[in-house]
Amino acid sequence: KVVDPTLAEMGKNLNEAMKMLEDNQRKVEEENEKKYARKDIPGPLQGSGQDMVSILQLVQNLMHGEEEEETSQAYRLQNVGEQGHMALLGHSLAAYISVLDRERLRKLTTRILSDTTLWLCRLFRYENGSAYYHEDDRQGLLKICRLVIHTRYEDYAVEGFSVLCTKQPVIYISSAARTGLGQALCNQLGLPLSCMCRVPCNTMFGSQHQMDVALLDRVIKDDVESGKLPLLLVANAGTPGAGHTDKLGRLKELCEQYNMWLHVEGVNLATLALGYVSSSVLAATKCDSMTLTLGSWLGLPAVPAVTLYRHEDPSLTLAAGLTSSQPVEKLRALPLWLSLQYLGHDGIVERIKHASQLSQRLLENLKNLDFIKTSVEDELSSPVVVFKFFQEYSNRDQASHAAQASTIQHPIISNERHIYDTLNQWLGEQLAQLVPASGVDVVELEDEGTCVRFSPLMTSAVLGTEIQDVDQLVDCLKMKIPVLTSTLQLREEFEQEVRRTVDLLYIEDLSWPGLGVVRYNCHSDGKNDGKQEKELEKINAELLKKLNELESDLAFSLGPEFGGQKNCVYIGMVTEDLDVSELVETIAATGREIEENSRLLENMTEVVRKGIQEAQLQLQKANEERLLEEGLLRQIPVVGSVLNWFSPFQASPKGRTFNLTAGSLESTESTYVSKAQGAGTTPPPTPTSSLAKQRLPGQKIFKRSLRSSDAFSETSSVSHCDDLDQRPPTLSPGPLETEKIEEQKDVAQATETDTEDIHSDKLPHDCTKAEEQESQR
Repeated sequence: KVVDPTLAEMGKNLNEAMKMLEDNQRKVEEENEKKYARKDIPGPLQGSGQDMVSILQLVQNLMHGEEEEETSQAYRLQNVGEQGHMALLGHSLAAYISVLDRERLRKLTTRILSDTTLWLCRLFRYENGSAYYHEDDRQGLLKICRLVIHTRYEDYAVEGFSVLCTKQPVIYISSAARTGLGQALCNQLGLPLSCMCRVPCNTMFGSQHQMDVALLDRVIKDDVESGKLPLLLVANAGTPGAGHTDKLGRLKELCEQYNMWLHVEGVNLATLALGYVSSSVLAATKCDSMTLTLGSWLGLPAVPAVTLYRHEDPSLTLAAGLTSSQPVEKLRALPLWLSLQYLGHDGIVERIKHASQLSQRLLENLKNLDFIKTSVEDELSSPVVVFKFFQEYSNRDQASHAAQASTIQHPIISNERHIYDTLNQWLGEQLAQLVPASGVDVVELEDEGTCVRFSPLMTSAVLGTEIQDVDQLVDCLKMKIPVLTSTLQLREEFEQEVRRTVDLLYIEDLSWPGLGVVRYNCHSDGKNDGKQEKELEKINAELLKKLNELESDLAFSLGPEFGGQKNCVYIGMVTEDLDVSELVETIAATGREIEENSRLLENMTEVVRKGIQEAQLQLQKANEERLLEEGLLRQIPVVGSVLNWFSPFQASPKGRTFNLTAGSLESTESTYVSKAQGAGTTPPPTPTSSLAKQRLPGQKIFKRSLRSSDAFSETSSVSHCDDLDQRPPTLSPGPLETEKIEEQKDVAQATETDTEDIHSDKLPHDCTKAEEQESQR
């Protein structure tokens, strides 16, 4: 039993608060359905205060009210788990413990700090180490740098930065390290950027993401000869991008040779807690310091990062800020102290082992997939899997590709890599959207370009990733590979077809993950640039609308929101059964139809305007003629009515009608005579694309026919009469075919009639006449 009632009440309140904040199944009241609820508007503090339930309800509304569509945030909150509750309870307990008397607080913080440090050193095989707990994961390295400066410059505590002028310190960092790390260190330490040296990775031999040890050795020698002081080396046990590990054994030997401090960081340090550890990562246990990010590895919210280090002088560690005399600062380890006890040794190892098994499961499946290239240094123990879509060339294509690359090497290579980067960017976004529990993301690597990364040690504990999620990820990848290969193969064909087609312009946009970009160019006809641009925008917008109305599997859009070309039609990913020629022909024909309709409307508008002006002139002329014909007296109101009563004036009504088809004014006398308006001339038909292609039932537009060429050859060998006899009853002949059939029937009937006349009437009649003539003779 918990004796302290305050602790019992604190645990109870935290449990109730977490249940309330994590309950997403409650029905929202009608007033909360509004975008801005009245109670969410900040106002004056209530004089009597509010209870805890009302305050937590407000916190829940602020957390979920405006982020209902962002399911990822809610998903993360649902997977906090009991171990996460312990970490959150640690922050509450730290605030409560801070009010104890100084002596009791000192004993309690010392126990918490020593226990946590001992557990972590045993877990991660780091003997005789001390620990520094910090919120920012870069803060530990910063304190280590200050410790090394105090150690190497004896008068630094008295004279400050003036002692650095005698020998400029140099901090070495890998070019594969996380972005901005070196600049952040220099800014916090007050050092110039010249004190930071970025060491390139191997480019000729070995891994592309490991630090070049031989080059580092030469750089350090040059710095020593020039009067500089090699201070510290930052190595990686799992680079931020690809998860590769540097040659830590050789780097440690090099640091001992030049009396440098070796600091290691990276996600692969988590595997030190497992039973089997690769030799490359196991060498990290001999380094001078390492930074562990247990929060992401174990799924613990708001727990500090830990930097383990070895140093014998407590006064220098106190001067560098690695230790503190304030007991309250030692309470940072309290959330981690509670969580480690809750999980236990087996629970911690099981979580890290589960993440490693997820990586191995994905890696084994990726080896059996075509067009997928992996970038893993140590396949047996690497917890990070990086892969990308890449299509290998055949021998013939490879030879031709190499010949082209030798002539114009830089554009070919850069364009090809840009296209693959775009496709892999699309692939990573699709996989993250289809399988959100996998936690895959897109990473940019210096040599490989854009890749898809799966790092379960950083995401699985929070997202709750399981084996079935990895299997689902592989299934989605299998579905996307044919789409990628088809799109990549048809891009060149689409470009050639567009360039051969009149009125279409191919727009090269390497950052678009799709078939390509096309623009319909209208004829200028002497128009200025502004009017031409507006007309171009109008036609292409209407073209996009018409294409989206077609029943096809293609996605037509205006392109990306930022950085895309204007007045263009962007075509998305396609499949292998796409008929590119039909697609390009349809786009061109639809664009011409829209342009012709637009010009027809403009011409009709001009004709109507001129017709109205002409009608006004003729009506004015007719009014003048009527005045002359009727006389002036009939125009006077009183006299005109009396005169019309005695002598009515008969005048035939004269009017004008405007014929839109002919574009001319016509008299209405025939209308008044016949008491009906004439139909006029039949207007010309509206131009259409007329791309009606015979398709199989259920076959969508832009798809190649599923029938083979043999079926077509057998169909073409059938005679014309057999086609007429075997015509399906649902297919009726067109008007031209009907007319031809009727003509053939008329000729056949006439021929049959003539034949009957010859055999029945004409032959006997002619024979009788011949016999009479014979008898008369």
